[in-house]
Amino acid sequence: MEAFRCDWCLANPTYVAYHDTEWGVPIYEDEKLFEALLLETFQAGLSWWSVLKKRDNFRNAFYDFDVKRIAQMTAYDVDGLMQDKGIIRNRGKINAAISNAQSFIQIQKDVGCFSDFMWSYTNGTPIQNAYTQTKELPQTTLLATQMSHDLKKRGFKYIGKITMYAHMQAVGMVNDHVVDCFRHKEVSNLSN
Repeated sequence: MEAFRCDWCLANPTYVAYHDTEWGVPIYEDEKLFEALLLETFQAGLSWWSVLKKRDNFRNAFYDFDVKRIAQMTAYDVDGLMQDKGIIRNRGKINAAISNAQSFIQIQKDVGCFSDFMWSYTNGTPIQNAYTQTKELPQTTLLATQMSHDLKKRGFKYIGKITMYAHMQAVGMVNDHVVDCFRHKEVSNLSN
């Protein structure tokens, strides 16, 4: 008997694998949070699938998501990435990746750990939602709006309230698997 999944992931095997192994799993490592945030900024205004299918290309283009190397990228690097057909070639988003890396490093200097800064919004514990259908999932919340506002004040770009809620879902700050999905309980147990 096949397990019941959230219906948003059923379009293809790559989406199913992402849903089954990554989406909603709490991430506390700064490097992994930066990777997720970088990818989410490129998703702004697009579907997640458009980014997910190019994730390996993004990994190659952005030095395996090495935040320090990205923070040092130059206009020459941006011009080179604008020629890279393997990624989403949007100059604003590429520049935002560099700027966000610099702001990320500044938060690490100010707070000591980006993860602590981000997870402070949920008191270090994932929010456990109990939606029964995908159509019930919100596009954003007041908390995501506050996170977006705070990060923008610290220099982040392309991190609007909808992007931040998608980020919260992806990195497990909220468990938005529908309750009948086999991953809902598994992900919930990860935060106990």
